[in-house]
Amino acid sequence: MEPLREALDSAPTAGYAIDKVVPGVEVTFVRAGSPELPAVPRGPADLLLVTCVKEKRGVPAAARDLYVSALFKKERAYAERSGVPWFILSAEHGLVGPDEWLAPYERYLPDTPAGYRSAWGRWVAERLELLAGPLTGRVVEVHAGAAYVDAISGPLATKGAGLMLPLHGLTMGERLAWYDAAGAGAREPAESDLVIDRLRSRGAAVTPEEFLDRQGAGLRVTGLYCWWVDAPGALDLSRGLGFPIASGIIYAGTAGATRWPSGRRSTNTLWARIAGMHLGGNHEFSTLRRTLGAILAAAAGSDSIDEPALTSWMHDRLKVVTVPYADADTLGRLEETVLKDLDPPLNLKGMPATPVRAQLTRLRGRHRL
Repeated sequence: MEPLREALDSAPTAGYAIDKVVPGVEVTFVRAGSPELPAVPRGPADLLLVTCVKEKRGVPAAARDLYVSALFKKERAYAERSGVPWFILSAEHGLVGPDEWLAPYERYLPDTPAGYRSAWGRWVAERLELLAGPLTGRVVEVHAGAAYVDAISGPLATKGAGLMLPLHGLTMGERLAWYDAAGAGAREPAESDLVIDRLRSRGAAVTPEEFLDRQGAGLRVTGLYCWWVDAPGALDLSRGLGFPIASGIIYAGTAGATRWPSGRRSTNTLWARIAGMHLGGNHEFSTLRRTLGAILAAAAGSDSIDEPALTSWMHDRLKVVTVPYADADTLGRLEETVLKDLDPPLNLKGMPATPVRAQLTRLRGRHRL
């Protein structure tokens, strides 16, 4: 009895004290006051696992971007700052890498049968060893609830891994505070801030004529762009949509981003996208032209898109900002950050539902090929 109590007394209790021990029957704990936040780990972990959350995007996305709760954002920031390989514990998919693309799902591990959780834990351990190499002697830092920890602790121990649980026993509020203390609430990388600032710069916007006059100089590269509309153009768009559109940024996108999850490289460039497809093409090959053409056709009471009139309107009413960006592999992820910040009203894919976007979807549907 005494050795058991001594062992339990020396174990981490996360703010609880042992009140009663009946060997083989029960262990009773009582609250011993609010626990102090655990110290931030200083580098002993070799691998880091964070938990999935219920709040997700409504469309498929890279795993690091699929989960959108405040908790997961802090988990992700902490993981990315840690400098060690990190993975996500998914109740549906087991262990996933941050760049693996997932569709939204609803499975919650504590609601699953014990048999599922047992198999799930073994699955996670096997996949972690497959992705990260032998686990013997390695320390795995886990940021997850009890159901997830309980399921993986045995299988990981069997493989010789040690577990570090810095958030064990903390309430949700205490967990969020822990991440803040660890610096997980850091802002977006300065690179994305600079891109957003450039796209927001009215002074950087050029007319279509000025853009074409460059003859592609410095523009035959991958990057981001955004289109601005002037006040008369905004009135035209408002008339066609039946909702007010303000002058300013109305649409943003990328050219040349690597296509994931296939990993296919794109040969597109800012010059080809804007000069060839937006300003020199037709609505069959340009999302922007189809969007603007559908709105202007509605404003004119027409059943078809007038391509020459659309091109003329774009030259008269729009300006464009371009930002070259060399890393095609991360360009898509950067675009998500940019679109979330800019929230251009005429972007549809992956954007929150609004009355304007619902109406735009209906108008564009009239011009499907």
